[in-house]
Amino acid sequence: MNEYVPIIAVGLAASVGLTPLTRQLATRIGLVDKPSARKVHRDPIPLMGGLAIYLAFLLALLMFGDLPQHFNELIAIVIGATFLAVVGFLDDRYELRPRQKYAAEFVAAVVVILAGIRVDLFGIPLLDLPITFLWYVGITNAINLLDNMDGLAAGVSGIAAFFLFILAASQGQELVSSLASALCGAVIGFLVYNFNPASTFMGDMGALVLGFLLAVLGLKLRFQTQVTLASWMIPVLVLGMAIFDTTLVTFTRLREGRSPSQGGKDHTSHRLVAMGLHPRIAVVTIYGACILLGISAIIISQVALVPALIVGVGIAAALVGCFVILEYSYIQTQRKKAQQAAASTGETQLL
Repeated sequence: MNEYVPIIAVGLAASVGLTPLTRQLATRIGLVDKPSARKVHRDPIPLMGGLAIYLAFLLALLMFGDLPQHFNELIAIVIGATFLAVVGFLDDRYELRPRQKYAAEFVAAVVVILAGIRVDLFGIPLLDLPITFLWYVGITNAINLLDNMDGLAAGVSGIAAFFLFILAASQGQELVSSLASALCGAVIGFLVYNFNPASTFMGDMGALVLGFLLAVLGLKLRFQTQVTLASWMIPVLVLGMAIFDTTLVTFTRLREGRSPSQGGKDHTSHRLVAMGLHPRIAVVTIYGACILLGISAIIISQVALVPALIVGVGIAAALVGCFVILEYSYIQTQRKKAQQAAASTGETQLL
């Protein structure tokens, strides 16, 4: 694993150096995230941190990622990530419609699928291709949705990239190890400026790229000694926090008759804050959950099928329990707000 340390170091150093430059550029061109009712920050925050992550990732990969045998796949991954970086910039600038971003994610998925990076679960394209597209679009959007509080999406992505690196390196997977280590370094460097209180945001330019790259890494991860079921549990666990949060907000919004793509303060982080945690503590708590899920993925990668299934079922049960608690807490919070609003309206009418 020592050969990947320079990749992490260069990605981190480049991101630390580039982020202030992208912050200044964003301020100069007026690309800032303005406060609103559904956002936590109260002052305009410069965007374009995603550009620093993207450039630092590429620099680390180009300097130390000697991957000629994976040239076709690497080119496809870079093309897909670059395309989404451009789309993300346009979204940060002009606020694209959700369907336009979904279409862009679909196109990026097609690029890497044509390079052979796809699901091979059933060996039947008619079944495997829909799952492949669902994975790419789902994970890309999951990271994008997770970008709702200072340091959250960056921290979760950095932790996920670190565990994907550890898992890939243990299997001797050079391409995944290089990509994951470069991404890990770039994201951690950006987190220096993005952790609460954040001085810059990554924007969709960063979130779409991170989600896409993590989806690619999860799909490329292979375990020769594990059966297919256990192998699939591993990337799902590593990216479990993003999947959990997306499932939670999607369920809530559909239950309330809202579109899943409609923003709101109903994410896991927001609910933890509503339960009394400081935003910084809420984010760190989610980091802890990500680390536990990553450790669980490592355990599953090293044990037989039956123990792996026991661990997986135990984690699934714990996540269901957390889901119920967070949803119940959210419902109670909404009821209190409705009662307070009704009481306030009644007092106004009496006056």
